[in-house]
Amino acid sequence: MGREIRGHRGNSEERDRERRAFGTRVAELRARRGLTQKELAALLGRTTSWLSQVERGIQPVNRIDVLNRLADGLGVSVVELRPDAPPVAEPTEGPVGDDPLNRARLLLSGHPALEALLSRPAQDPPRADPPLAGFREDVEHVWSLAHGDRYAELGAALNSLLPSLERLARTAAKPERAMAYGLLARTYQALSAAFTRRNEADAAWVAADRSIAAAEMSGRVLDVFAGTCRLAHACLRLRRYEQAEHVAQAAVDALGGAGGSGGEAASVPEELSLLGSFHLVLALVHARRGDRPAARRETERARSVARRLGGDRNDFNLEFGPTNVEIQAVAVAVELGDAGEALDTGLRVDASGLSVERRARLALDMGRAHAQLRHVADAVECFLAAEHLAPEMVRGHETARSAIRDLMLVAGRSAPPKLRELAERAGAKC
Repeated sequence: MGREIRGHRGNSEERDRERRAFGTRVAELRARRGLTQKELAALLGRTTSWLSQVERGIQPVNRIDVLNRLADGLGVSVVELRPDAPPVAEPTEGPVGDDPLNRARLLLSGHPALEALLSRPAQDPPRADPPLAGFREDVEHVWSLAHGDRYAELGAALNSLLPSLERLARTAAKPERAMAYGLLARTYQALSAAFTRRNEADAAWVAADRSIAAAEMSGRVLDVFAGTCRLAHACLRLRRYEQAEHVAQAAVDALGGAGGSGGEAASVPEELSLLGSFHLVLALVHARRGDRPAARRETERARSVARRLGGDRNDFNLEFGPTNVEIQAVAVAVELGDAGEALDTGLRVDASGLSVERRARLALDMGRAHAQLRHVADAVECFLAAEHLAPEMVRGHETARSAIRDLMLVAGRSAPPKLRELAERAGAKC
C-alpha cells in the first residue's frame, strides 16, 4: 500500500476522450428519456452538479454499482450504456442457508419473548437466573466477535444470549430490569452493526430499532443515541440517503453540535464520541450523493470533535477518535472519486490500535482507490491484506465485491491470477 502515486501522462489524453464520449452518451440517453439533469440526479441520489460533470467528461464513472444505478435511471442495460462493461451476475437475495447470521435473523422475526408475556408471577416458582455480571461478559464477548469479523461465532453466541436477555428484561426484579434492558440494547446494537457490514440492511434496521426501544426502557439516554447511529448506518446501506441524513442530523442537533438546537454542546467524552460519529454518517451521505463540499464540511466537523476528544476511544463500540476519522475520510474520498486524496490520507493512518474490522476496512478502501487509478497490482495487494484480516467481510460484503468487480473491469483480460482467484473466492467474477 506504500506505492507512490504517479501520473500516467501517456494515457491521460485517451482517458479524457473516453470520459467525454461516455458523458455524451449519458446526455443523449437522458434526453431520449425526457429527463432533466435535476430529475435524473434525483433518481440516482446524486447532485445535479455531479451529473453535469459526468456529462461534460470531467467526472469518471468506473464503479460497477454506480454504472448499474446510472443505467437503471436511464432505462438501459449497463452494456448499452458502456459497451466495454462486462455483464455482472445478479446478487442473491437474502441470506443463504449456511449464512452465519441466518439464525439471528430468525430471532428478529415476530415478538422475541412471547412466553414471558404469559408468565404469572404469583404462580411461577422462584427462578434462578444467571447473574447480570455473567451477561455483561457475554455482551462484551459478542462485541469482540462483531469487531473481529467472526460472524459464525457471533451467530452462535446470539442464539442463546438474545432470548435469555429478552426474557430477563421482562421478568427480572425491578432494580435489575433497567440493567437487563441496557445489556439488551447493546446486544441489538452489535447485531445491527454485523448485519450492516454483511449488507443485510433490512435486518440491521430492525435490530437498530429494537436497540433504541430497549435503551429507552433502560433509562440510558446515550444508548438511545448509539442505537440511532446504527439505524442511520442501516439507512445508508439501503441507500435511503434522505432518511439517513434526517436521523443523523436530528441527533447532531439534539447533541448541540455545530450550532444545533439541542441546548449545550456535547462535552463529556461519550457525547463527543456520538456527535463525531453522526458527523461521519453525514459525511458519507453527502459523499454518496456526490456533494463534495458538504462531505468535506462534515469530515472536518468530525475531525474537530476528535481533537476535542483528545484520542481514540471505543464508546458504544463506535471506535470514534482521530484515527477512525481518518479511516472514514479515506472512505469519503473514495466515494467522491478522489482516489489520490484517499491514498494520501490512508498512507498516513496507523490503525494498528483499532479493531480488525476497521483495519480491514481501511485496506479495502485503499484497494478501491488504487482501482480507480488503475493501479492493479497495488489494488490487489490491498484487497488481499483486507481478506487476510477479515475474510468474511471481503467475501460477504457487497461493497467489497463491487470493488473487486471494478478492478476486474479495469484489468480485463490481463487480470493477474491473484485477482482472478480473489474474485472467485468473493463471488465477484464479471
